[in-house]
Amino acid sequence: MKGDYQDLVDEISALLGAPATLENRDFRLIAFGAHDSDDDLVMDPVRTRSILTRQSTAAVRSWFEGFGIARATGPVRIPAAPDAGVFRGRICLPVRYRGIVQGYVWLLDQEPGAPGPDPAALTAAMEVAQRIGVLLAEEAKAGADLSREFQAVLTAGRGWQQDMAVAALRAALGPGGDGLHAAVCVAPWPGEAPASVPGAAAVCVVPRREGGAGDPGGASTTGPGAGQALAVLLRLRSADALAPALTAVARLLPRAAEPATPAAAAAGTSRPRAGASGGAAGASAQAAGAAAPTGSGDRPPTGSPAGAHRMTAGVADPVRGLAELPAAWEQAVAAARAAVAEPRLGPVARWSQIGPYRLLATLAGDPVDDPAARTLLTPAHRELARTAEVFLDCAGQAGRAAAALGIHRQTLYYRLGRVEQLTGLDLDAGEDRLLLHMALKASRLA
Repeated sequence: MKGDYQDLVDEISALLGAPATLENRDFRLIAFGAHDSDDDLVMDPVRTRSILTRQSTAAVRSWFEGFGIARATGPVRIPAAPDAGVFRGRICLPVRYRGIVQGYVWLLDQEPGAPGPDPAALTAAMEVAQRIGVLLAEEAKAGADLSREFQAVLTAGRGWQQDMAVAALRAALGPGGDGLHAAVCVAPWPGEAPASVPGAAAVCVVPRREGGAGDPGGASTTGPGAGQALAVLLRLRSADALAPALTAVARLLPRAAEPATPAAAAAGTSRPRAGASGGAAGASAQAAGAAAPTGSGDRPPTGSPAGAHRMTAGVADPVRGLAELPAAWEQAVAAARAAVAEPRLGPVARWSQIGPYRLLATLAGDPVDDPAARTLLTPAHRELARTAEVFLDCAGQAGRAAAALGIHRQTLYYRLGRVEQLTGLDLDAGEDRLLLHMALKASRLA
């Protein structure tokens, strides 16, 4: 399929006598034409970053979308803007299929004062863009058509039902079913599954089912928040390809605040994603992990509803063979829940990097109701719970804990004494510390 895109991009380049670049509608670079120009303005910061990273910032994307390219049905000329890192003007050919934008073809415009492309050549190039639109739509539909089989694997009961669902998905995927895949959980998900996710073999929405921790389709399957979760099956060439694939996952989450123009992004002052030949190209994995608070003192209080419905994504370890997919989905759900519980993990959390939450997520299918921690976890004692958690995070070192909390050491001792009174636990005893620490951490996952 990639070769087909490259051939069509080269055809447009030949028609218009300029190097063309193809991006999907999420501004992710798909193919680009070579050029041998010595003109320094050709490789402006935006285009250079795009080709090197195959990605774009949200600022770049918003800037170009401001020219109406998502609504256009014909070529759109975009003037140069040196302050934005766009040294040469662009021509955008919207790629549509049945009225729906599928992507964009970008070309460098002529120098100011030079005649523009021949109208007949532009018309011919738009016809090629329509052929690209058909291919992009078919590729998106192929992934969407697997939603039923994918959802069946994630919701089927254990045993023969799950075995049959896995066999059906393997048959639908064909030879690709034996390749390397990673499961992703995005939750809470507000609506229908997106038409496509770059790099995804299948996407589906997993509805919430009642049943609790013992139910394969219960809380441990649907992820954080109420309602439903989005499941994405990423197709990987190798385990090393997982990190770039996370850029597509980052696009599914609400965008973080970015500079208003692409200039700062092109200069490297914002998370790297840059436009290709005048466009933009996909999302950065760094966009997924930015702006997360760090340090024990920055986390929300234990038991706080803050962030309870924040959209997060969890990514499982890659698996080879679809038989491991249900277990991988549980990993993805646990990672998404951990991202809600611990903001420092970022809005996109990987199973391999969530530390103790790997264990706690498997134990916390139901709300925590340990009798020792029950009173401490009520809203009235939120500050005491936070104090205890920071103290335990600091391995019981009073000086570190007091500094992290910003309180005097004597204040810390007083609060810890109150914690012992409320819980009946002895914080000098290792097992009591372990019990309280697990209860406090697990309460974030409830």
